[in-house]
Amino acid sequence: MSESNSRYSIIANLTQAKLDIITAKSQLEGDVKHAKQKAEALQEDLKDWEQSIKAENERIKRDKQRKIKEAEREAKNAEDRKKAKAEAYDAKIKAIDDAMKKIEEISKTAPNPANPN
Repeated sequence: MSESNSRYSIIANLTQAKLDIITAKSQLEGDVKHAKQKAEALQEDLKDWEQSIKAENERIKRDKQRKIKEAEREAKNAEDRKKAKAEAYDAKIKAIDDAMKKIEEISKTAPNPANPN
């Protein structure tokens, strides 16, 4: 009976070794699967990040373009105001020049009270 116990013990040990190997092999497959899933998740994260950055860059670009348009509009308005004010100043200068000419003409033709000749 000891021979059959010995065979039984050997078979039990071999069976346990086989189960341990199958478990280890299965664990390797699980590890590989987990590593692949992690790589895929990281790849998806990268794609999401790229899309997010792209959307953010587009938003920033639109904002900067809007600011440029606004600045261009302000510059045009400033140019228009400058032109209008320059024309008004030119008209005032002309009016002053005309007034000075009239005073000069009147002074030439009018008798000088300080110098009665």
